[in-house]
Amino acid sequence: MHKKYFTVFASIALTLVLVGAGCTSSKISSETEDTTNPNPPSVVLTGQTKEFNLSAKNWQFDPSTITVNQGDKVRLIITSVDVAHSFMLKDFNLNVKLEPKETQTVEFIADKTGSFQFRCGIPCGDGHRDMIGTFIVK
Repeated sequence: MHKKYFTVFASIALTLVLVGAGCTSSKISSETEDTTNPNPPSVVLTGQTKEFNLSAKNWQFDPSTITVNQGDKVRLIITSVDVAHSFMLKDFNLNVKLEPKETQTVEFIADKTGSFQFRCGIPCGDGHRDMIGTFIVK
């Protein structure tokens, strides 16, 4: 009689242990989780490089909208036409100073989707606050 209760108790205990460990079947896997890369990339790179020529001038970026796909490598070739500006895209940790009549190249991976604002981060005149563009990642 005690053997019967022990078997029932042991079965219940084993079930609770397996459920608590995240197992949903009675088969226990001998495979272990790969921990060699604790932060695996969550974005699949497309292999595509999208290149854009931008000008920063007179309180505007041209073009003012850039659209890419998630996983694209983005190359921005930015020229300040008139005075010192910057290209600031906070969501991608970018802030590049643009000297007058000089060109800077910026490269990064579009690793998140959404619509993000870029702007000039250097006060450049009366229209500075309107010097805004949109970076869209699909």
